[in-house]
Amino acid sequence: MKINATEIRVGMILEYKNELWEVLKTSHVKPGKGGAFAQVEMKNLIKNTKLNERFRSSETIEKALLEEIKFSYLYEDENDFYFMNPKSFEQININKNIVGEKGKLLSENLEVTINFHNEKPLNIVLPNQISCKIETTDAALKGQTVSSSYKPATLNNGLNIQVPPFIESGDTIIIDTRTMEYIKKI
Repeated sequence: MKINATEIRVGMILEYKNELWEVLKTSHVKPGKGGAFAQVEMKNLIKNTKLNERFRSSETIEKALLEEIKFSYLYEDENDFYFMNPKSFEQININKNIVGEKGKLLSENLEVTINFHNEKPLNIVLPNQISCKIETTDAALKGQTVSSSYKPATLNNGLNIQVPPFIESGDTIIIDTRTMEYIKKI
């Protein structure tokens, strides 16, 4: 399906140079002189390489036709994550290299969307927000607002993120899975 270069969004899967690319960053630039263009940073889903590309606003790009199916996360072993389709009870496994850092956010029975291209799983899409528990964090120092107002924290899944000074060890927070940033305390 052809889309205009101005319609490219983060997370889209594009067919470019006969390969599949996931859009990581995009910015639309309108210079004072010349035509507008989209500056796009993409990651190759097979080779795991990155590419920065400029597309003129008049260009069209091929958006990959993907089949999106909802699955529930079951468990993991040394190499794979296992998911089950709640409608057909069919189970599939996806290599940890495909899932990447998102695998640390998976919890039992979490509903995810898996994108398939030609019946082959490409990537998983987590819910936008997930709750996590703070394992450890530094104590807040009084008068620290002059410098950074955030402090490092380690979550129960091993991820390190920045949290506001009022967050303490043992608190439950919600994080944005797309940016891996703190949203709010529960």
